[in-house]
Amino acid sequence: MSVAIWWIRRDLRLRDNPALHAAQSFARGVIPVFIQDPFFDRSPMVSSRRLAFLADGLSKLDEELRLRGSYLVIRSGQLLDVLSDLVDQTGAERIFAEADYSPYARRRDRSLEDRLDFQLVGGPSLSHPRAVLKQDGSPYTVYSPYMRAWKATHLTGQVNLTDPPSKITTPPGISSDPARGNPDTAVEMDFVGGEQEAQRRLEAFTHGESPAIYRYAELRDRMDLDATSRLSPYLRFGMLSAGQAVQAAQGALQNAPDRDALKGVETWLNELIWREFYIAILYHFPQVSRVSFRENLRDIRWNNDPREFEAWGEGRTGYPVVDAAMRQLRNTGWMHNRARMIVASFLTKDLLIDWRWGERWFMQQLIDGDPAANNGGWQWTAGTGTDAAPYFRIFNPVLQSKKFDPGGDYIRRWVPELVRVPERYIHTPWEMPIDQQRSANCLLGEHYPLPIVDHSFARQRTLAAYKNAGQAVD
Repeated sequence: MSVAIWWIRRDLRLRDNPALHAAQSFARGVIPVFIQDPFFDRSPMVSSRRLAFLADGLSKLDEELRLRGSYLVIRSGQLLDVLSDLVDQTGAERIFAEADYSPYARRRDRSLEDRLDFQLVGGPSLSHPRAVLKQDGSPYTVYSPYMRAWKATHLTGQVNLTDPPSKITTPPGISSDPARGNPDTAVEMDFVGGEQEAQRRLEAFTHGESPAIYRYAELRDRMDLDATSRLSPYLRFGMLSAGQAVQAAQGALQNAPDRDALKGVETWLNELIWREFYIAILYHFPQVSRVSFRENLRDIRWNNDPREFEAWGEGRTGYPVVDAAMRQLRNTGWMHNRARMIVASFLTKDLLIDWRWGERWFMQQLIDGDPAANNGGWQWTAGTGTDAAPYFRIFNPVLQSKKFDPGGDYIRRWVPELVRVPERYIHTPWEMPIDQQRSANCLLGEHYPLPIVDHSFARQRTLAAYKNAGQAVD
């Protein structure tokens, strides 16, 4: 019997999986393999929660495989050694894997392609980053024209998806190493791993009598509401394909009952395209993982106070919305997207701390931590990236809090010290008279910190630092 290896990396699913489909088309027998790469044991950018979510996803994938007559093989070790041993052991004729476009993944695959019969198929985005380019063949560096070109390329018809196979034939008796991670941690974080959970969430968000996608444009920035899809961890690990997410958006567009619903779907689709844009940026400009995209902002004189960074990471800044968001991250491994922008702006432009410190911290905490999206988001907010917010756009954390958590429900959920604070002061507890602090059991400086920095002062300091950096290069 001819045999192929399906090397699973960021495609923990059976539905719409081009690598699996290609392996089954090539050989009668397919060996699903996940390799625990020692590189990630050494990397400071790996989240224990993300590993736990991955382990849960692998367990769920093994269950689905066994329903189809197959099973998951898990091995640990150097990639070339593990794959070579499997080829020798099983007689596999070819290895199929989904492409990945991060700098590490590309180096990894280049090191293997001359030593193994190795074929890359598909990828974490709807198409290869080279599929959407300017007319002169250069990559886009601004989102809006990229978005228009992406839609012209990909929305001319329905996205074609492959169905999950009903049967997968795998040779018996191939041993596995123990999987790493603790799946129970992922359950506690309200993110159950696996393709079935991804399908459930996608269905709930995009289908039904009044799906949340139709109000997405109106409510997506409200941190106090459950108005987003929360699909990012599943897209991160390919428990849901980009193609199926886009197809679901197309279906919702066709069924939208009114203009508001149509706007909601289009807004969510644009968020999917932002994901594709950042994947393409990291592919074409891998240096952004190390330095600012904008050369004139590579020499900002950051303040980089370690104590202030620690207070930010622990949710002790004295700004309730910032502290709520950072505690949500520490406790769950996830953070609302609006909150991500608020805390990133606060770190880089209120505390004047290098965006790379925040980028690294997020990768150490986030379940959905993705090199491309994380880097793109941080550089956008810091004003140093490709399609960046102007450096002089500095979020006011109080105004952001009042607008996107108007009743303070998000703050009270994650900052219990402020539970009894009246709504009038929930966004600015430092304005509370001392008698109200006592009645709320929230003495400033004792139960809850005073603001770590004055926003007006910080704004002027940041504007000067960015201006000086630009002038130094010009």
